[in-house]
Amino acid sequence: MNQAKSVIILNISAFLTMLGIGMIMSVLPRRILELSGSVAGTGFLAAAFALTFVLFQIPVGRMSDRFGVKIFLGAGYLLCGASGILYLFADTTGTYLLGRMLQGLGEIPIWSLAPALLSLYHPLTKGRHIGIYNAGIHAGLTLGSLAGILVQRIGQENEVFLIFAALSALSGMLILMLIPGKTRETGIRTELPKWTTIIGHPGFLVIFCGICCYGAGYGIFISIIPAFLMDIKGGGPGFVGLFFVLFYIGVGLSQVLAGPFSDRYGREGAMTLGLAAVSLGLALFPRSGQYWLLPLLFVSAAGLGTFCVSAMAFLNDRVPKALNGTISGAFYFFWGIGYSSGPLILGVIGRQWGWTWGFSLASCLFILQLATCLVLWGNKTRAGRCEKLKPTQS
Repeated sequence: MNQAKSVIILNISAFLTMLGIGMIMSVLPRRILELSGSVAGTGFLAAAFALTFVLFQIPVGRMSDRFGVKIFLGAGYLLCGASGILYLFADTTGTYLLGRMLQGLGEIPIWSLAPALLSLYHPLTKGRHIGIYNAGIHAGLTLGSLAGILVQRIGQENEVFLIFAALSALSGMLILMLIPGKTRETGIRTELPKWTTIIGHPGFLVIFCGICCYGAGYGIFISIIPAFLMDIKGGGPGFVGLFFVLFYIGVGLSQVLAGPFSDRYGREGAMTLGLAAVSLGLALFPRSGQYWLLPLLFVSAAGLGTFCVSAMAFLNDRVPKALNGTISGAFYFFWGIGYSSGPLILGVIGRQWGWTWGFSLASCLFILQLATCLVLWGNKTRAGRCEKLKPTQS
């Protein structure tokens, strides 16, 4: 009963905070543009967030394995609330960027530690529960984006920061007050596999490379593709807005479906389908007409979501329970590397050799990742099987 209540609280808290984040993300870029007078200045919003979000993933994950998830998850929501207060009173670019760094630190446990906790609660159906959780996150982002547009139109723009702070604080209090305190694996003293052992294992390394690709794809979808749709395909604000809604729905809905699929039929099969769908959509959409653009991009978005939930469950399957927080932190560490570098690399390629060529290369990257996975999974040696790492009693 306690576990069922905890799962509900985890999902409600994530949805509420992401609702607030969706609202502020339509306001922050314009604030930076007004203060800096440069479009390039808005790029620092992503950089400031990624700095703390990426660098502190593994340290936070390791500390949660040692001291428990609850305290870090609750603190993460409260840090997000503090960033909202900072945005509310900000009057310089530096203050907004400091808020983004604080928000990046606060979002670490929301994205990585909650799935680790769900893996502990439901070891046999972790794919299903992680998928539902991640779908709730994207549902909150979708509704928040729509609500943010509405708030701006009625002239109450500054209030979105207060709403975000209040929702984040409420989520943090729900976690700290209603989630049971025992949120880490206990038992006999064991010697856990070292981080270098995990990252150096071929079976883990190929998944981490796939996660980098997933992060790059996610970053491309929310930065390069909207600009491509407006500049090259002639899409207006409404068309791009519809693209974002379909993107979040595709990523979220696919995880609800792919999670149980991977529980029943295997993580490898689900990851294969996800990578194939992403590569197909990226290869075809630049060459398609207006009517096929959004369906093909929706297929790619669904592929990203399918790979995400199955890869996260795959990693949690193959480490001791006492390392669930660390491995989930590692997931978003590699995701962040791809998320921050993928759009930059594609931007250079697109400007130099054309966007169709650039998206084709991105598609080839996912095909190469798919081929590498299939070769490794077909290898019946110890490395190819990627057996679960086991602790030794000490």
